[in-house]
Amino acid sequence: MKLIQLNYFLAIVDAHSMSQAAKRLFITQPALSQSIHELEEELGITLFTRNSKGMSLTNDGIEFLSYARQMIQQADLIKRRYQIKRSVDFFSISAQHYSFVVEAFAKLVEERCENDFKFQLKETRTNEVFLDVSELRSEIGIIFITPFNFHFLMNHMEHLNLDYYPLFRAKPHVFLSSNNPLAHKKEVTFAELACYPYLSYEQGTMNSVYFNEEALSNFPKCKEIIVSDRATLFNLLIGINGYTISTGIINSELNGENICSVLLAHKEHIEIGYVTRKFTVLSDIGKRYLELLKKVIHS
Repeated sequence: MKLIQLNYFLAIVDAHSMSQAAKRLFITQPALSQSIHELEEELGITLFTRNSKGMSLTNDGIEFLSYARQMIQQADLIKRRYQIKRSVDFFSISAQHYSFVVEAFAKLVEERCENDFKFQLKETRTNEVFLDVSELRSEIGIIFITPFNFHFLMNHMEHLNLDYYPLFRAKPHVFLSSNNPLAHKKEVTFAELACYPYLSYEQGTMNSVYFNEEALSNFPKCKEIIVSDRATLFNLLIGINGYTISTGIINSELNGENICSVLLAHKEHIEIGYVTRKFTVLSDIGKRYLELLKKVIHS
């Protein structure tokens, strides 16, 4: 199997026509047809059927499509990575919405300020973190796990060829406005929080309690607001006395003095960890980022 055959296959899928795909690829239709035939022979399956509307994928072709796209994406990522000048530092990370991830990233940028670099930090949905790392768009992904979703997420990561490494455990805390009547307490209960809106991050089409990035998300709440970014969530913490459940680690320099963390009275723990693609070796920058992340977490 060759990458050019995969590109030919994807071109036919996009064009729905052998002749149109051949024109776009600037090759003859017989050459394209022969290449696809050789690919089918090698795989032992039929990829396309012909009908009045052109070329359609068989069931085997539909399954193969997802693998072909992943392989092409990964090949493109490798090309982009090594076409960048060697003097340019390259690093990409995807994470759920945590200020300590941003703080460590900022410290990494400060250390590399004398160098040319191309860095990416993506705060995103839980499943997007997994997919970014699985498809090599990000070198590292940062997620949280609880006893509730542990087995589900472990199975999901195994399916995506990801390795998981724990970073730290914490008791669940609530983030509140410093003006919230509960802000002065050392510990709060769900009963005390019942009159306040609960804030959580939307997860798109993967909107399952197993993918939620807030601990105890399966616990009943009377009032709930779903948002898509950390800035909006923090604004609502302050503006409407909302609350969310997280690790308790917060950076006043990044998030201001108006948000505080209070221990939640519950026995469940939160574990924060990072994921990498199986059989990959972290870059020196990736290793350094993890060192900085651990320092931020334990400072």
